[in-house]
Amino acid sequence: MLKSITGNMLAVSALVAVSAISAQAQTVRVSGFGGADPVVVNGLLNDVLADEIAALGIKVEYAPTEGDYSQFILNALSAGTAPDVFYTDIFWSLSIFANGQAEPVKDMELSDALIPSLVEAFTYEGQLYSVPKDFNTLAVHYNKDIFDDAGVEYPNDNDNWDTFQEKLAAVQGKLEDVYGVCVVPDYARFAAFALATGWQPFNAEGKTVLDDDFRRAFSYYTGLVANGAGVVAADIGEGWTGGCLGSEQAAVAIEGAWIIGFLKDAAPSMEYGTALIPMDPISGDRGNLIFTVGWTVNAASEVKSEAAELIRLLTSEKAQQWVLEQGLALPSRSALVDNPYLMGDSAEQKANLAVFRGATDGNVLPFFFGELGGAWMEPINSALNSVLLGEADIDTAIAQAQSRFEELQGD
Repeated sequence: MLKSITGNMLAVSALVAVSAISAQAQTVRVSGFGGADPVVVNGLLNDVLADEIAALGIKVEYAPTEGDYSQFILNALSAGTAPDVFYTDIFWSLSIFANGQAEPVKDMELSDALIPSLVEAFTYEGQLYSVPKDFNTLAVHYNKDIFDDAGVEYPNDNDNWDTFQEKLAAVQGKLEDVYGVCVVPDYARFAAFALATGWQPFNAEGKTVLDDDFRRAFSYYTGLVANGAGVVAADIGEGWTGGCLGSEQAAVAIEGAWIIGFLKDAAPSMEYGTALIPMDPISGDRGNLIFTVGWTVNAASEVKSEAAELIRLLTSEKAQQWVLEQGLALPSRSALVDNPYLMGDSAEQKANLAVFRGATDGNVLPFFFGELGGAWMEPINSALNSVLLGEADIDTAIAQAQSRFEELQGD
């Protein structure tokens, strides 16, 4: 009888303890991109990390945002309604860090575990303010069947601009209604060629000078269309190079690992390969951009400790391994650099490896433009557009862009 009473008391005590933990669970509000991203985040929260999150006594309220996420989060931070944890894109990170709206990362063990270049990208005035969750660079993704049908050698890691253009022009010349590559008037793709020359977006004085190296890359990129190796994406009803590849209207696309998931849906039977960005034949180097997004704790959050713990889980090796194997992005933790998954033979694994290698091969810079943010790209994008549309010649377009930079930067 005593044993029965004691056992019942223990059971009741355990139930009370569990109830107390449940009652004390802190709610952490989380927001991120809309589109396909919620599938990934929900997978992490509800499947991959569910037990770890529960063990921390955290209840997560996840509300992804469709549309212009940067505008949403900036408005929410100003209004005091922002979630406890949110995405910060490197592209517009300065506007948040400089305004004191991000809580500094205090977990030095976590900071030390991340790839140094990504930590540097999210460091402002010597302090890390966001934990990079993953990253992407650009690579050349190509449709094997198109090259086979044209009898043209696949793009490869040894290509320079000249051999790359020759292959694209050969495909376009041999196949009807198929183009080599879609060209878009966007620095986010053109930069792979401009940076290969050794050109830098900002000189030692912080000014942008569109010099001879820039002109050479600009001439090559826009000349892909004039030289029969490409088409303006908008002219065939597409808005990005991945759409051109997925619809099989172009032989190659210059995109990041995000194209993997797109091709699974848009062209599930496509046999594709991936190569590094072609080298500048003069400098012998490649160029590339690093695109990265970090998890950030709202400086005004009332659950900063719990929010930081959640971010630690979301960027753990376990979480990043799972995201990597979904074929969406590359891990930000140094320990996963030599991940066996990247050495596999599938198209997805080879694409991920090429994108990963792009982060350290040649002249690589983060997709970040200081205080000017996206406004910095506008003069270059406008110049590219005017030449591709035949509205201006190269020299005129570049001169107009240089004049615009001088206005923006106070020269």
